Amino acid sequence: MMQDGTHWIMKLNLQPHPEGGHFKEIYRSSEEAEGITLRDKRKGVRNLATSIYYLLRSGERSCFHRLRSDEVWYFHAGSPLHIYTIDIHGTLKTITLGIHPEQHQVPQIVIPAGTIFGALVTESNSYSLVSCMVAPGFSFEDFEMISREHMLDKFPKERDLIHKLTHESKSSTLYY
Repeated sequence: MMQDGTHWIMKLNLQPHPEGGHFKEIYRSSEEAEGITLRDKRKGVRNLATSIYYLLRSGERSCFHRLRSDEVWYFHAGSPLHIYTIDIHGTLKTITLGIHPEQHQVPQIVIPAGTIFGALVTESNSYSLVSCMVAPGFSFEDFEMISREHMLDKFPKERDLIHKLTHESKSSTLYY
């Protein structure tokens, strides 16, 4: 019997995430590095890696955002997940995270630092349960939720997708 998203939210004790969906941190490395030693000279200390469970249900969205660290996504259960990325050159790609390679799905992807990305569940009345690992470890100081206004200004051809994957706010939470 396939479980629904609410089952996993309760069983894994997931909480609402600011970008959309639900999450729970399950790992934070005890090893740390001074941010100044990283290529982008961050302030403060960063854990070497972090990992979360992340669940998105149909009708929810992971809004466009970006991180200063690489992030690896691993598919676990539910429906495939479309992850939309926009690289530093403005190129939009859609990657489908899932377990059926014959349907052009991949069970794991790497989103490079600085890439803008968001996600939607591919099927109605479903969910996607994944894990996300960030290295150097996740810190909200290294997280940027990107405004609709900024996205429309930079990528006007992607208007419909931008409306699906952003809030109406006119200001971004910037890290740089």
